[in-house]
Amino acid sequence: MATAQEKMAEAATKIAENKDKAGEIGATYKFVLDGEGGGTWIINLKDAPGVTEGDGEAMCTIKMAASDYVDMVEGKANGQQLFFTGKLKIEGDMGLAMKLQKLTEIIK
Repeated sequence: MATAQEKMAEAATKIAENKDKAGEIGATYKFVLDGEGGGTWIINLKDAPGVTEGDGEAMCTIKMAASDYVDMVEGKANGQQLFFTGKLKIEGDMGLAMKLQKLTEIIK
């Protein structure tokens, strides 16, 4: 099974390949992924689309288990279901959380 770290590296590559589409989202997200293979990443989909490992400022923070993140980007889990079952927590702009589907389409 892939790790969240590997999936974030893939996301960085796919965002770099699709900077225009990623920039249309116009937000910065912080992913705080707990558990094995987890960590904290900033995904900038605003002025300089890309992924940076480490903490920083973001307009919307997503907190979840690293394994649930992997399942979500692999299409095995639905972000809304994870949210409603309490496995995905959102801090900050809820409207931006709704745009996460566009992000997962880019990084799949």
